[in-house]
Amino acid sequence: MGRFDYKKVYKWLAPDAAKEDDGRDKWPSRASFILAAMGGAVGLGNLLRYPSVVFANNGLQWFIPYFIALFFLGIPVLILEIAIGQAYRGSVVVAFNGIHKHTKGVGLAVIMTGFAVATYYVPILSWIMHYFRCSFRGTLPWTGRGEDFYLLDVIANPDPITPETGYVEYPGRGLVGETVGWCAFMWFLVWLSMYKGVGMTGRVVYVTMGVPVVIMIIILGRSVSLDNAREGILLYVGEWNGGKLASGQIWQAAAGQIFFSIGVGFGYFTSYASYNSRFANTVQDSLIIAFSNSAYEVIAAFAVFGVIGFLGYEPGDPSISLSTFTVGFLTYPLAIAEMPGAPAWAILFFLTLGLLGLSSAFALVESFVTLICDSQMGQRTSRTLISTTVIICAFLLSLMYCSRFGFYLLDAVDTWINNLCLVFVVWAECVTASTMYRYKDVLVQVGGIAYWIHSFGYILSMVLGVAVGHAASPSAGAGVGFGIFIVSNVIAVVLGKSPMSPAPGFWGKNPWLSKLWWIGFYPVNQLRRDLNLIVATGNKWKIPVAWSVILRYITPPILAIIVSFAYPAFYQKRNDPLHIAAFTMAHLIMIITAVGFIVPRWFDVFVPLDKLNEGADMYTPTHGMVEPHSMGVRDHEKGHGVGDKVSPSTSL
Repeated sequence: MGRFDYKKVYKWLAPDAAKEDDGRDKWPSRASFILAAMGGAVGLGNLLRYPSVVFANNGLQWFIPYFIALFFLGIPVLILEIAIGQAYRGSVVVAFNGIHKHTKGVGLAVIMTGFAVATYYVPILSWIMHYFRCSFRGTLPWTGRGEDFYLLDVIANPDPITPETGYVEYPGRGLVGETVGWCAFMWFLVWLSMYKGVGMTGRVVYVTMGVPVVIMIIILGRSVSLDNAREGILLYVGEWNGGKLASGQIWQAAAGQIFFSIGVGFGYFTSYASYNSRFANTVQDSLIIAFSNSAYEVIAAFAVFGVIGFLGYEPGDPSISLSTFTVGFLTYPLAIAEMPGAPAWAILFFLTLGLLGLSSAFALVESFVTLICDSQMGQRTSRTLISTTVIICAFLLSLMYCSRFGFYLLDAVDTWINNLCLVFVVWAECVTASTMYRYKDVLVQVGGIAYWIHSFGYILSMVLGVAVGHAASPSAGAGVGFGIFIVSNVIAVVLGKSPMSPAPGFWGKNPWLSKLWWIGFYPVNQLRRDLNLIVATGNKWKIPVAWSVILRYITPPILAIIVSFAYPAFYQKRNDPLHIAAFTMAHLIMIITAVGFIVPRWFDVFVPLDKLNEGADMYTPTHGMVEPHSMGVRDHEKGHGVGDKVSPSTSL
């Protein structure tokens, strides 16, 4: 009998990543990348947050703003993040350095946002594991005492003291032992899933994504067969409440759900895409990820609404308020407790939540690990050591959420990271990518005065528009925003010089339209064209022209409106020290974007030496139209990069 080969088994379980032609690790297969990206997108927000948002806006009319938000908010940003990761072959900082050297801060802010979320996301998984452990009992311990079990046994945080004047006090001290233990265990699983890179992660995602899909189908079948489940499902898809479309609430809720559900702004799409094959089908992959994400939450919601019908909940009942936490830790567990074979269903439900959460957790950490691995220092260090160090630091930071005031701290950080910081950094992604890319071409063609007046008016129109909208009325805000934008463009066109290279098609009919095209469309359109030379080779799908318009003129104003709601909301929490701390932390991350713009060299350490000049200002003047294929974009034979600045191409 032969000797058992442990090394062979280990290499099968934890394989080394294959290498691309440029020496970078690459995914074992296209399916591995898509599943990993879906694992980052599909998480607790799909299974728990989505049904709670729909419950407050129930009816088929919900899907109108939902799908509008998907196409005008989620998909354009997703394509941007995946395309630049694949094109620039590096971390988010490397990718944004390629767009322009002054936008490295945007990339770092994206990464820090994702890492901040990871530090409190894993403690939430600890609560799930507490429920999972208790599910193995003959009688579920939350039977008949769902709220007490959740708040007293699992969270174990004393109620805060809210005085009539002064600041809120939190009497809880010390750590919650079981939460700490499960937190350490989940961080170990996160490390195990990604310490060797995409070779290992490419194996893990088949479990973390495949098993939850199978279990959810089983749970869905059980939920829709419950007594009175039909009434709950009718609340979801059996009513039409068209009057709700006249309210801004449903539009804001749909935009927020798409935004948080897909998971843009955390950095993992760009990081994961950097390990893709250089010429992968970016647009098709993005659509697969986006539609799969929406399909999962739309279908899984039938299970939750079946439970809602079973429990007899009604949207108009003021005593019922659903949220992510109440659905996951109160509504569904209470329904499970009343089912025959309750422990088995509880095990399946919390196993699903745990696996979905795990795949999101290691995706959130991956962007930070990739940042360090791609840095000048990290290239001389093993990925295993970097991953281990990052996970240990993340675990230590997570301990504050495992404390006896940790639940309230988590709620505060989650509120301001998601509602303020995350939305802002994605807004910054869209604005900088559509404004700064190859802007030197615009300066040479129409002059610096025209470019800067247009850019200043473009940003100011969104800032003052939403400010006036809150201070006066939405119509007044819209008037101010559009007014500033139109006036700034008129001034820019009047003061700009006639371009040497005419604009394409309709825009080239006269000098005025040509100047408007150069200042308003050239940077983002040229980014699209340059990216297409990599992501749309052969028969692969091209990034369409409409993407440029949406990314520059539709997505940023929507995000500006969403982020503007955060500041009035903070006024209600201004006497809470935890919310003050979280609000401050969110702004510190946001400030990174400005620091990178002012002193970009501070972040050079995160960019490999051979890629530092990809975002440099280089320009070769031309007086004619340049065909796309003549541009110096890297391919297998040429070794040029999408950041290599060559003659500006003005054809669409």
